[in-house]
Amino acid sequence: MIFSGIYALLSVPVFGVLYVFTAISVIFLIPLTWINARGPVRVITMVWAKAVFILMGKNLRVSGKENINKNERYIVVANHASLFDIVAIISFFPQVSWFGHERLLKVPIFGKFLKMTDYVPFKEPTVTNTRHMLQQLMEKSQNQSVALFPEGTRTTSGKINPFYRGFIYLFKTRNISILPVTLNGFYDLKPKNRFYINFRSKLEVVIHKAIPKEELINKSDREIIDTVKTVIESAYH
Repeated sequence: MIFSGIYALLSVPVFGVLYVFTAISVIFLIPLTWINARGPVRVITMVWAKAVFILMGKNLRVSGKENINKNERYIVVANHASLFDIVAIISFFPQVSWFGHERLLKVPIFGKFLKMTDYVPFKEPTVTNTRHMLQQLMEKSQNQSVALFPEGTRTTSGKINPFYRGFIYLFKTRNISILPVTLNGFYDLKPKNRFYINFRSKLEVVIHKAIPKEELINKSDREIIDTVKTVIESAYH
């Protein structure tokens, strides 16, 4: 209780600093997005993401970077526990187009930042919306990697939720590999159902070896989901 009270008090100014820092980063990004300077935009977003954890006093440990081939495109699939999950992946892999919930675009400043990184929002799953979202994802995946959270929403228990099969359609219609990523410590850092940041949490990102299409293409949807989920869970704690 003592720590939670202290962390709650500390979290208010930290969030303030993060929003101001993000706003400044957005100001730098706006003219670059107007001239479609993708390289500088990616560099700034990566620096911003790394700095977010530094400003929180967190050491983000990333292992498995050698499993990323910069000349290949991936569907990056990760477990989802915190608002900072996206920031963690951007810190080492900024050249991805994100697919996530539309509500994130309503977060002050951060939503504007996401719009500048080719974010594809998940809207109410009507036939028209679903067709439009899939079309956007397919267009993005032609030239760059796409990242998503197959759980659909952040866990509220700390356990990895069941995976939805939305990413499988994209996987089957593109010559693209799946890159599983395990995020550890982010539920302790700042879960969906808690206001304050836990400054004692230890953060780790594990980048697994990519699963090539030929290893999964003959499997059923359920088998593909189980295979990817098992890999992510293998490093989760």
